[in-house]
Amino acid sequence: MKIVDVAEFYSATSGGVRTYVDQKFLAAAAHGHSLTVIAPGKENREEAREGGKLIWVRAPQMPFDPNYHVFWGGEDVWRILDREAPDIVEGSSPWRGGWLAARWQGQAARALFMHADPVAVYPQTLLSGMLAPATIDRLFAWFWSYLRRLNGHFDSCVVAGAWLAARFEQHGLKNLQVVPFGVDTKFFGPGHYDDALRVSMLAACGLGPEAALLINVGRHHPEKRIPMLIDAVTRAQQARQIGLYIVGDGLSHGSVRAKAAGAANVHVAGRVADRALVARMMASADALLHGSTAETYGFVVAEALCCGTPLVVPRAGGAGDLASPGSAETYAPGDCDDAAAAILRLLSRDRIDLTTAALAAGVSKVGDIDAHFTRLFALYADLVDRKKSGLSRTVEVGE
Repeated sequence: MKIVDVAEFYSATSGGVRTYVDQKFLAAAAHGHSLTVIAPGKENREEAREGGKLIWVRAPQMPFDPNYHVFWGGEDVWRILDREAPDIVEGSSPWRGGWLAARWQGQAARALFMHADPVAVYPQTLLSGMLAPATIDRLFAWFWSYLRRLNGHFDSCVVAGAWLAARFEQHGLKNLQVVPFGVDTKFFGPGHYDDALRVSMLAACGLGPEAALLINVGRHHPEKRIPMLIDAVTRAQQARQIGLYIVGDGLSHGSVRAKAAGAANVHVAGRVADRALVARMMASADALLHGSTAETYGFVVAEALCCGTPLVVPRAGGAGDLASPGSAETYAPGDCDDAAAAILRLLSRDRIDLTTAALAAGVSKVGDIDAHFTRLFALYADLVDRKKSGLSRTVEVGE
């Protein structure tokens, strides 16, 4: 099977989409498929990859994040699609890239892969605390209409969580298929605790080994609510010594650094490319502190569980979906006081019990990334067969 992914948010430098797509190349090779990824970049060029190739299309740089570019005209993308003649085209964003995949004139099957909830990423993040989520959904009825129009061009709409499929179904999207993500267990699993690393992380926060250690990992973007997390830690510090170690970079990295500079015992490490080291950092912390409610799945949250690291996460989105009472404390999204209380509740619990429950949740609630791709490619093969035979497909939520 020949797959072409129009990957609008694949970056040459970093990001969860990059990690996922790189894993998809390896999975395609293992399953005997050919994968071509079309991504916007600073120049037109081609890279050979195991399992296929990456084709960069020259495109303007995003004005607020130099790590990313944005598709503009469609002719270059459509010319590549004509040349590649795929069996299936994947549009992996609801923006320009999704429409380029939708409007190509070829006869291939098409899948829209929704990696995030755009209303939660932007309006519900920016208007948090001012309006209720349901009110924001009503104000953005025009966007849901837009998304329904895009969805109508595809044979399937793939999401990583049943909770998001149910949300999209409420807003009228069709042909929803849940294909849960998974974790690369070669990196993220039990046995990575490193006491010396823990001591050095606390020292970077200006604390000794007796203090509690929280870690935040991920792309720095307003939806991650990192400044709110720093405020929550500051409030929790009134009750006990707590260090917050922040890993990542991105659009709002400057504001994160500025916020951390004005807080006590908060260290911003920047991007850490070594995934094995990130796994050791997670396993050596007392908890992962997370702020986003917009993720479909929550890769970082899932990775933490597989490392045996407990969670402090909002009661919404992919992170909330992965949380369970034995291994997590949850708080109202965007609520600094509630997040501080959740931090203190978790730190008062027995760490051995929390670790045991986290590892169990890693087995019961988190799949392996190889199983994700096996299921995804099976879905795509079915869509291709139905397209070739002229059959339509209506997929039930959770099928």
